[in-house]
Amino acid sequence: LSLGGDDELKEVELSRRQATYSYRDGDAFVFLDDDDYTPYTLDANVIGDDAGYIVDDLTGCYVQIIDDLPVGLQLPASVAMEVIETPPELKGGTATKRPKPARLSTGLEIMVPEYIVTGERVLVSTTSGEFAGRAD
Repeated sequence: LSLGGDDELKEVELSRRQATYSYRDGDAFVFLDDDDYTPYTLDANVIGDDAGYIVDDLTGCYVQIIDDLPVGLQLPASVAMEVIETPPELKGGTATKRPKPARLSTGLEIMVPEYIVTGERVLVSTTSGEFAGRAD
């Protein structure tokens, strides 16, 4: 794309608003602005793989807005999620700490240390998708 001297570039207003996940509306995710509760609706195709990190009342999100339209989402660095299914720890036998698969409340699957049990809450890094510790 090349612009001539007479071409006008429209200025767009880009902003980032801190928001909390509120609810799902069909395929869309609705976030509420932390300051004035403006609802921002982001379609599943905009959220993409990040949908696996969106839990009820998730705080610390930033919605990217261009000309009053929500166009993107920035997740917090880590999200606390419940382990809904993981195999039990193997008793004895080995001193090595082997990771094991765990399915989380959103359907996301990650590898966790052997000592993590079903029902526990874990922190997951939203950048690497890896186990980041136990959640309080």
